[in-house]
Amino acid sequence: MTDTQYASDGERIYHEWHDRARGRDVEGLLALYAEDATLESPLVPAIIGRESGVLDGREEIHAFLAEGTKRRPNELVRWHRETGRFFFDGRTLMWEYPRETPDGDQIEILEVMELRHGLIARHRIYWGWFGIGQLVRSAVAKQAGD
Repeated sequence: MTDTQYASDGERIYHEWHDRARGRDVEGLLALYAEDATLESPLVPAIIGRESGVLDGREEIHAFLAEGTKRRPNELVRWHRETGRFFFDGRTLMWEYPRETPDGDQIEILEVMELRHGLIARHRIYWGWFGIGQLVRSAVAKQAGD
């Protein structure tokens, strides 16, 4: 934790989630989620082999974050975003990791989080065409190797 003062829970989560994810701080990330939080991502089936992309509760989210962290680095995850550009209406927090970066393309992601009592209650991760294309190519290659 830092001593930084933020104007809102949204601003705090915006900064801390990014910093902890980038720093591979699984336990720190998990602390930002409510006990009964849900997380939805197209990466869930690829990382932990589930058919559903929905995780329920901190235990399932922890397993996903831990395994996902082990599988990095990925040259297409650059963690580039425009600092300070996010939307927060008091409940919903959103920001983008755009495809185009100063260092080339990255997997483009839109993070959407619903906050409750200062914690992430629902987290949805939306991938764009470039990222989904990477997932499809990876799945096809994996299937061809089976």
